[in-house]
Amino acid sequence: LIPRFYDPVAGTVRLDGIDTRDFELESLRQQISIVLQDVFLFHGTVRQNIQFGNPEACETDIVRAARVANAHQFIRDLPDGYDTLIGERGVKLSGGQKQRLSIARAVLKDAPVLILDEATSSVDTETEILIQEALERLMEGKTTIIIAHRLSTVRNVDKIIVLENTQIAETGTHQELVSVGGLYNRLYTAQRKLEHLSA
Repeated sequence: LIPRFYDPVAGTVRLDGIDTRDFELESLRQQISIVLQDVFLFHGTVRQNIQFGNPEACETDIVRAARVANAHQFIRDLPDGYDTLIGERGVKLSGGQKQRLSIARAVLKDAPVLILDEATSSVDTETEILIQEALERLMEGKTTIIIAHRLSTVRNVDKIIVLENTQIAETGTHQELVSVGGLYNRLYTAQRKLEHLSA
């Protein structure tokens, strides 16, 4: 709804108090970076896939973005480094590597609004830590909206909105929602138990 892939059938979506339908579509989308669960990569090189975030970017900017995204090391280890062809949709890369390229692309775009949609859901714990570190650097100074089932992803945000059956069930900070003892607290407690069992 925020980048207007769909428009709301009721109510409004607002940025800085302005209805998103009042923005020119191209201008609106230039202000938004999105890191999705299902990363879309193109058949091309690693460099080209990162540079998609900003076609005018120079080599120094591309490498800096890869470093911020915790991707530079694995890229250097690829057969041709930044010139490695990654195949259609990045088939030659692991899920975590694809996700870090997507983050590098968002770093390079440097838009003021950032949307993270389940950005760590399909990776192992070790890779999640690398991605989480990269995301924290990416979020600095940006308005960030995080959609997540892994609650470790949202612990430090300013405001959590808990949805249940298309309704807002609770809102607050992590501490506030844990202390209330409602749905968020039950989910958080269950996830912590699972993490201890798998540790």
